[in-house]
Order: sequence, then structure tokens, then C-alpha cells
Amino acid sequence: MTYDLILAGCGLANGLIAWRLKQLRPEWRVLCAEAHSNIGGNHTWSFHDGDLSPAQHRWIAPLVVQRWPCYDVHFPERSRRLPSGYTSITSERFAEVIGAALGADLRIGQRITEVTPRSVSLSDGERLEARAVIDGRGVRDSAQMVLGRQAFLGQLLKLQAPHGLDAPIIMDARVPQEQGYRFVYVLPFTPDTVLVEDTHYVDRHALSADQLRAHIAEYMKGRGWAVEACLREEQGVLPITLAGDFPRFWSDAKGQPLSGLRAGLFHCTTGYSLPHAVRLADWIAQQPDLDAGRLAIGIQTVAQQTWRRQRFYRLLNRMLFLAGRPEHRWQVMQRFYGLSDGLISRFYSGDSSVADKLRIVSGKPPVPLGEALHAMSRYHPRHYENRE
Repeated sequence: MTYDLILAGCGLANGLIAWRLKQLRPEWRVLCAEAHSNIGGNHTWSFHDGDLSPAQHRWIAPLVVQRWPCYDVHFPERSRRLPSGYTSITSERFAEVIGAALGADLRIGQRITEVTPRSVSLSDGERLEARAVIDGRGVRDSAQMVLGRQAFLGQLLKLQAPHGLDAPIIMDARVPQEQGYRFVYVLPFTPDTVLVEDTHYVDRHALSADQLRAHIAEYMKGRGWAVEACLREEQGVLPITLAGDFPRFWSDAKGQPLSGLRAGLFHCTTGYSLPHAVRLADWIAQQPDLDAGRLAIGIQTVAQQTWRRQRFYRLLNRMLFLAGRPEHRWQVMQRFYGLSDGLISRFYSGDSSVADKLRIVSGKPPVPLGEALHAMSRYHPRHYENRE
């Protein structure tokens, strides 16, 4: 059989594309091929209310496992509650809903050995053909990108008694700061169940899983929370973009349509990718037909527009990663969370205004001025940020 579209990998981006096409373009023959025995991996994806339009909130609602009307942040010299809704999706719910919707149009448990713009080859020798193939198999290494890393390990923990939280803590930086900016992320799913992630913004991921687990145990002890059982553990490293040559990054794909992190579609400071995946799924569902060449050009155009809009955020990333002593970099985020609710909301949605940007960089920087200016100017030669 020749398909209209094959999706190589069924992670967040490709899973949403397949599901959205089932909803809006059921006449298209779509196949999703995933090497693992389950789709969606082992993840928790979250987003802010302002990241999606009302229509997008509605169509993604069946995937939502929890929504809170606000969230908290904590720093050594500032704590604050922000009146912005925060929502989470788990890979278990993702697999349950999308797997059922795809049915026989989902192939799992067969390793993908080759992907071209119009075909996918499997480890058993089978070759699948389509008018277009979208490769969404996660981050691809590229010499065209200068990246930092957001490394984390999270544990879903059942407690012996209620935790007492009524909102998520998306950053608790009241923890020892060593190799880079570190914070703990806490999602209270039930009165006695929490997801706790130890997160580090670092130049390279040097901490072992056992060290991250020890950090979580120390944090739980400090909060006075006794753990009854660890229900699930997840671990990952998200790319945080400092600079890059985006046209060359895409030219390296050689005409292959891409999605998700592989396409560079994520918030380059937070690493959040779900809003971008939702928007790409909507965009693909609106196309009049599917052709590999046109799809590759169209997705590249979408990704290029996103890249341009995030130029300011990459500048801030360089200050966060490169300015000041590593153990003092939390001060950058503490200062940011002293700004207005609207500015913070627009920052997360990737829609900062000119006034927002001026406000963020105005006043005394939270790191030494000379180092801040040097960090901002790093990776700024002609072959990087000026090639847009």
C-alpha cells in the first residue's frame, strides 16, 4: 500500500499530527510507525494557558490529566504565585487516547532503519512508501547549532500523607546551586501523589541518575514528605539553543520533512515543545494535499519563522549559561520573576513585545555587567545569528 503520509516515530509531535488528521482529514491514508512497544515514550508534557488558542485547548482536552489555575515559583530572595493556568499531559494518557484513535494505522515494535522523504524501511526488511514522510524521531545532532542542556530526572511519588500543595511549583531554586542553574519542579497530581523533577541548566550533562535521585530524596526530606512508593521515573535532556545557523541546519535535512525537536520546533529557553507541536498539527491538517517537497518547504518556513521570533530568547540563554559564576545564575531567573504577570505569560508563549524585551534587559543586570555583555555577544558572528 502507498500511503498519503507516514509518520516516522510516534512521539509528541507526530502523535498529535496523526490524531489531528484523524479528526479533520479522515480521507487521508496515514500511518504512524514507532520503534518502541508504546507510543509517547515516558514523559510528562506541560504548558501554560496562554500558549494555546481557545480552539487548540478544546481539541487537545482529551489528553489532559490535570489543570491548575495558578502556579508558584520560589527563589532564595523571592517567592511568588502567578495567576496563569498550567496544564499537564502524561504519556500514559497520550498512548491511551491516540493509540485507540489510530488503531490499525499504528505500527509499533519495529525498528526504523531508513527514512527518506517518501519511504520508511523497517528492520524486518519491509519498505513502506507514501506521498510524504515526516521524521519526528527526536533531536538530531547538528554542527549548525550551539546548545546548552536542560537535564532532568523526575519521579512520580506516592506519599504517606497529603503534601498540602494546591498548585504546581514550576521552579524551586532554593536548592544548592553548583554547575549551573538548578531548580526542582513539582506537580501535585493528587493530594498524596507528586511528580518531582530535579532540573539543571548546564553546558553538559555531567550528573548521574543516582545523583539526581539523591537530590530528589534530599528535597523530599527537606519538605517533610515521606515517600511510600515511586510509581514511575522519567529522565531526559532537552536542548536549549544559544545560537545557530538555521538555514544550514535545515539544508542538512536534504529535503526531508521534519517535526518536533528534530525540526527545531520548541521554546529555546524553556524547552517546552507541546505548543509548537499543536500548531504544526493544525498547520498540516490545513494543507490541501500532501507532497514531500512542498511539505518540507512549508514546515521549514514555519520553523524559520519560529526561529526568528526567538532571537531575543537565545540572547537571554547566552546570559543564563555564560555570564556570572555558575552557582549565581539563579539570580537571572529570580529577577525575571519579579516582572509583570503579562510579560511572563507572553515570554512563555514566545510572543514577547518590544516593550517586554526592553523591560527584561533594563536596569542593573543580575550578573556582572561586563560578563553579561560578553555573554550576549558570544556566538554572534556572521555565520550564526546574522544569517537569518
